[in-house]
Amino acid sequence: MKKIKLMFLTLLLSMLSSFVLADTKVLMQTSMGDIEIELDTEHAPITTQNFLAYANDRFYDGLVFHRVIPNFMIQGGGADNELNFQVPHEPIKNEAMNGLKNDRGTIAMARTSEIDSATSQFFINVVDNDYLNYQSPERYGYAVFGRVIKGMEVVDEIANVKTTRKGPHQNVPVEPIYIIKVSVIDEPDEPQQENPTVSEQ
Repeated sequence: MKKIKLMFLTLLLSMLSSFVLADTKVLMQTSMGDIEIELDTEHAPITTQNFLAYANDRFYDGLVFHRVIPNFMIQGGGADNELNFQVPHEPIKNEAMNGLKNDRGTIAMARTSEIDSATSQFFINVVDNDYLNYQSPERYGYAVFGRVIKGMEVVDEIANVKTTRKGPHQNVPVEPIYIIKVSVIDEPDEPQQENPTVSEQ
């Protein structure tokens, strides 16, 4: 009887391993153009769920990219055009150990010096920022949870706008760059079968 149960469990796990959850795609409409992002729900489940919760609550709508640094990244998701920072949800667990890298075109969570302090703010890497990856418990890094699949030219354009200092905030775009809306455009209802292979502020 135990052998039959074990065989059944092995078969079930084998069947499940041939399926993967398709990643969710979101459209970030900005005042400078559209950015389409594919969220990695497999490697960053907590972070993607958090981002989608903010998007579905329309939290991001009307906020700005408040920190923009060429050859580094663009950051948004926390402040309006007057740099009033909004009240976010509770912070989440840092998933920087998920194996995803802060390469050009990836989206990751901004945070404070506390490891598990990310809330709503995110940034898009304009170049490969290897030093932002997980290195050790002391250098925990920043959790990547997706990548830009369309509109990287918009990201590059945003990264090169003229910036200034406003109060304590540096690298603020002179002309506000608005996040008009973040919406889900492709959310799978069921698993899709994997193709067979041979191998903060």
